[in-house]
Amino acid sequence: MPTTPDTDPLAAEEARIRDGGGRKAVDRQHEKGRLTARERVARLVDPDAAFFELGLWAAWDMYADWGGAPSAGVVTGVGTVSGRRVMVVGNDATVKAGAFFPMTCKKVLRAQRIALENRLPLVYLVDSAGVFLPLQDEVFPDEDDFGRIFRNNAVISAAGVPQFAAIMGNCVAGGGYLPVLCDTLLMTEGSGLYLAGPALVKAAIGQVVDSEALGGAKMHAAVSGTIDYREPTDEACLERLRRLVGALPADPANRDRQGAGVASRHPLPDGRGSPGDFGPFTQAEYDVRDLLKLLLDDAPFDEYKADYGQTLVCGLGKLGGTAVGVVANQKKRVKPAEGPMQFGGVIYVDSADKAARFVMDCNQLRVPILFIQNVNGFMVGKESEQAGIIRAGAKLVNAISNSVVPKLTLITGGSYGAGNYALCGKAFDPRFVLAWPTAKYAVMGGNQAAGTLLDIQVQALKRAGKEPDAAELAELRDRVKASYDEQTDVRYAAARLWVDAIVRPEETRAALLEALAVATRHDDGRPFKTGVLQV
Repeated sequence: MPTTPDTDPLAAEEARIRDGGGRKAVDRQHEKGRLTARERVARLVDPDAAFFELGLWAAWDMYADWGGAPSAGVVTGVGTVSGRRVMVVGNDATVKAGAFFPMTCKKVLRAQRIALENRLPLVYLVDSAGVFLPLQDEVFPDEDDFGRIFRNNAVISAAGVPQFAAIMGNCVAGGGYLPVLCDTLLMTEGSGLYLAGPALVKAAIGQVVDSEALGGAKMHAAVSGTIDYREPTDEACLERLRRLVGALPADPANRDRQGAGVASRHPLPDGRGSPGDFGPFTQAEYDVRDLLKLLLDDAPFDEYKADYGQTLVCGLGKLGGTAVGVVANQKKRVKPAEGPMQFGGVIYVDSADKAARFVMDCNQLRVPILFIQNVNGFMVGKESEQAGIIRAGAKLVNAISNSVVPKLTLITGGSYGAGNYALCGKAFDPRFVLAWPTAKYAVMGGNQAAGTLLDIQVQALKRAGKEPDAAELAELRDRVKASYDEQTDVRYAAARLWVDAIVRPEETRAALLEALAVATRHDDGRPFKTGVLQV
C-alpha cells in the first residue's frame, strides 16, 4: 500500500512541514506575484528527476515561543537541473519572511559543506528578510553562524565550484552578501537588494528614498551594475537559471545516476524491497546479512574475516554497480571460536580490530564505505577492559577519522554512545547520514540513562533533607525517562541536523544510490595516513 498522510503518521507530519508558513502565508506570496520556495524548486529541477531533499525536519518542534520555523525556513537538497546535479538552497518566505533562525544557518552551512566536498554546483533561490532579530545573538556572531555562510561563498568560489544566485524577493542587510559573493547573479522585478531598507535609511541618515531607487532590479542592472541578469518574473528567472546551469560541463557519464533510475537498472530479484520485507529488521535480533540483500545489488558479497569479530559484518559489495565497503552491526548472538557468546549490536575487541583493518583496506583500494548502525556500544567489564577494548576502539576511531574515501552512514536502530563514534556518526564527516524512523540517538539507552539520572536526582533530594517515598520515586523515574526518550527520538536528532534525512526502510536503497552518486563525484587524491595507532 502506498505511503500517504492518511496511512503513515510520519507522512502526515512531513506534509505539515512542507506547508511551510501555512495557507495564508502562501496566498500572500502569490499575491505578490511570487512562487513559494517549493514551487520554485519544482520548476527549477528537471521534470523527470527526483529531488533528494535534505534537512526536511530541521527545527522540528523548536522555536515554539516564536510560532515555530518549519524546516528552518529554507529548502535544501540535491536536484538535477538541465541534466546536471546541483545543490539547491531556497529561502521559504512563507516562514517569518524567510528570516534566518539559528537552525537556518546550520542547514545552509550543511548544504554548502556537502556541495564543496562533492563538487556540486550551488543554486541559491534568495527570498529572505535576513537575521531573525529576536534570536540575533544565536544567529549572528559565531563560526557556525550567519557570517560563515558568506565566508563559505568565497571559499567555494575559489575552489572552482560554480555558484548561482537568484534574488526573487527580499535580500536585506548582511544577507545581501550571499548573492553578490556568487559567480552569477539574477534578480526579478519587485525584489530588493540593499544593506538597509528605506525605513532604516531614513532613521539612520534622514534620507527619503523608495525601494526601487535604493535597491531594485532596474537600479542594480543599470546603475550599480551588481546583477548580471534582470528578469520580469519568477518563472522567467528560473528558466534562465536552467539555461545557465545547462552551460556547465556535463556530469561524468559514469556518475550520471539518479536514485530511482539506478534502482530500475539494478533491480532486486523477485520483487524484494517492499515495506513488508523490512519488518524483521526492526526486531531485537536478526541477521544483518539479510538486510544487506535488500540494500545492495544482487551481486556477490565478499565478506571479510567472516569467522572473526562476528558482531560487525564487513565486506565488499556493489551498490548501483559501484563497489562499496560495508561495516554493519550484526544483531544476532554469535559464538566466537574461543570464549563466551557475544551479543548482537555490541562491539567487542575482535570486531573493533577487524573493522579498523577493513576500513584501512577500503582506503587503500579507494572504495567508499557504507556504515550501517544498530549499535548499543562497546562491551564493558573486567574481561573486556583487560583485553584492550579502549585500545581497539581507539584504533577504529582513528582509521575512520583519517579516512579519505567517501563515507555514508545509515542508522536503522540504536546509535548509542561510543558506538555512534566508532561507526562514523555525524562527528566523523560522513558525506550523508540517513536514518530510519525507528532510529534512536543518544549517549546511552533510555532505561540505563533514566536509572543514572534518577540516582543523581535522588541524591540531590537527600542532600536537601528530603527522602522520596516509593510513589515519588516512580513518578520521578517516569518523568526522567519520558524526557530522555523524547531526546532519543530520531526527529529530535533530525531537527538538529544530526541526520540529513529520515528515510523509510523501503526507500533506503534509492536514497543510498543517490547519496553514493553524489559522494563519488570527486576524489581529491589525498593519501591515506593514520598517524600513531595503539596496537
